[in-house]
Parts: sequence; structure tokens; C-alpha cells
Amino acid sequence: MPKVSIGLPVYNGERFIEAALASMLSQTFEDCEFIVSDNASTDRTEEICRAYASHDKRIRYVRNEVNRGAAFNYNQTFKLSSGEYFKWAACDDLCAPTYVEKCVSGLDQNPSVVLCFTRVKFIDESGAIIDDHGYSPRGLSLKAHERFVDLVAAMHIITEIFGLIRATCLKQTPLIANYAASDRVLLGELALHGRFCEIPEYLFFHREHAESASTVFVTLHTYTKWFDPSRSDKLIFPTWRIFGENLRSIYRSPLTLVEKIRCYAGMVHWLRLYRLLLMKDVEIARRRLFDSTRLRPRNRLAG
Repeated sequence: MPKVSIGLPVYNGERFIEAALASMLSQTFEDCEFIVSDNASTDRTEEICRAYASHDKRIRYVRNEVNRGAAFNYNQTFKLSSGEYFKWAACDDLCAPTYVEKCVSGLDQNPSVVLCFTRVKFIDESGAIIDDHGYSPRGLSLKAHERFVDLVAAMHIITEIFGLIRATCLKQTPLIANYAASDRVLLGELALHGRFCEIPEYLFFHREHAESASTVFVTLHTYTKWFDPSRSDKLIFPTWRIFGENLRSIYRSPLTLVEKIRCYAGMVHWLRLYRLLLMKDVEIARRRLFDSTRLRPRNRLAG
């Protein structure tokens, strides 16, 4: 069994997948396995991945017959893993050679830590640095309710999901579900199991480009298609779903009753932040129902 498993889900990632694989294979910590799950790519992704797998026995390449969405693909890499620690790696991001080594040390030295990550810089399509992550790291408080609210109420991009996670803790969660922002909900649930740890070095590089999911899918309704294509045409309430799933995370957490009550109280702050999106969900549903009713053909009795 390897110490670390790294799951790399990919769909049509030919532009950046080679750089991502090279980044993972160049890690100074070598006791790793790499699970590449290809979501039925139609470009050169399969060819590239199989070529890398043929030269490094640590790489396991699997291919789905059809595109089952990002949620399924991300979860499949974890379910196929066997390491004590697990990390998701996006097909367009990069890590410095010492990333895994430093995060392994962070988890080994702190049994109460469930997830370890480093500071991040944003890069463009060519790999040039365009921005340092100017936000404070999330999930570092010693108090469970503060960690939880800090993560689920964050309204900016979160990169902590690509940190190194204790597999035993990740197994106690529903993983990434088939609704938009379920990765953010997952981070909140992990924070209920223990605190996060930040390595104060810039070892992670998150790529922003025109084809990234966060650029293509700009609303929660459209983002749902990326998580699960089968739900794209259904009537959904994405923000309400996130609210309900956060409450479920608290309910099934290992916290004491008092700690759970503090977490529930923290969701009042969440409601204030997301109240407009909650109302927007209802308005979009109302419009869709009205349009479907107006366009539905009327039954005519033959006379």
C-alpha cells in the first residue's frame, strides 16, 4: 500500500494534462500511486495518459465509456485508491516538487489535522503567475463551528479541496455529490472531523483559462451540468440544496450536541450571505414552470 494516493480526474485535457502528470511524477515524495480517470475524452487525452502509464508503473489509467460528470469521476479516483493519504489533482493545475512531501509531514506530525494544503498562486494558460491567493486560509481554527462556517460561507474560489486528506476521514463523508458546489460542502464536513493545516509556502499553482469549469459555468444552475450532466435539464434549487446538505453534514458529524448547535447557529450567517441566491432559485423555478405550462399543448377532444 502506498503512503499517498493522488487522483487525477480528466475530460478533454490534452492542453495541460502532460504538465499536470509531469508535476505529479516529479514529486520528491515517491511513495505514491496515481489514479487517472478519463471521463470519455474525445481528444488526445487517452493517448497521452496511456503513454505516461506505460513508462511509470505507479500510474493507473481507467477510462469511462461515457461522460458521467465530474462528481462521478472525482469520486472514482478516490474509490480506486489505497493510500493512507489522498489528494485530488486537477488536470490543469501544477504542484511544486516538494508539495506532497511537505503535506505528508504536516499530517504525520499533527494527528488532529485532517487536511493539509499550501499557499497558492494563480497562473494563466502559459504558466505565468497572474495572482497570489489574497484570501486568508480556511479551516484553521481550533473550534469546529468556526472552521465549518469559515469554509461553507466563503464566497470566493476555494483551492483547499486539492490539499492532502486523511483517507479515513474522507471515507466518512458522501464525497463529492452530483450538485453544484458539493466540493465546498465536502470541505465543510471535513472541517467537522478535524482542523486543517497550511504549509506557509507557495507550492500549489491553480490555472485560470477560458476552458476551466469555473469560467465556462458561471452560475450554480449551469455548474450542475459539470457535476452531473443527467441533471442539467431538471428543475433544481441549487442554493437550497447546498443549505440542506450543510445541515446534514452537521447532523451526521462526530461533534457533541453543544458543538452541533453552534454549527447550526452559524448557518444563520450563511443564510444572510446567500439570501439573494435562495430567492433567485425560487424565481428561476417559477419562470421555468410558467414557460413549460404556457408551451404545453392543450388536449383537444375529437368531436
